[in-house]
Amino acid sequence: MASSHFKKKTSTKQEIPTASLPDIIFMLLIFFMVTTVLRETTVQVRTMLPQAEALTKIDQKRLVSYVYIGPQKLDGNRLGDTGVQIDDAVVEDLGNVRTIMYRKLIEQPKLIVSLKVDQTSEMGIVLDVQQEFREAGTLRINYSSRREVVL
Repeated sequence: MASSHFKKKTSTKQEIPTASLPDIIFMLLIFFMVTTVLRETTVQVRTMLPQAEALTKIDQKRLVSYVYIGPQKLDGNRLGDTGVQIDDAVVEDLGNVRTIMYRKLIEQPKLIVSLKVDQTSEMGIVLDVQQEFREAGTLRINYSSRREVVL
């Protein structure tokens, strides 16, 4: 005699446990906050870099302080006199370059100064800035350029 023994099918859903989800989101948030570097400088001078054949890339960007030399950007896409910009501020008196760079060197002894000089800038102002670097003891200087395109 045929016994009708049927198993009752259970309809249980397999749900993904979400108890640890806030911990994972918090760890991801901390990771991205620590590894993200935000751009801090608003460039107020034009810097069209000259071309070069042999370039060396600086690996440790945290040790680099950028100094921009070029015509100041004015309203209406006009250009003004040649200016020197360190971080977000345009330096009016070149004598202040020495003080600013000395303070930066005290904070970061392995400081590398990266000069981004517009190709149309006069060499006289560049030499004056270099002299101020020497007076401040900032001797690790890098000259930024763009790679020459070979056709």
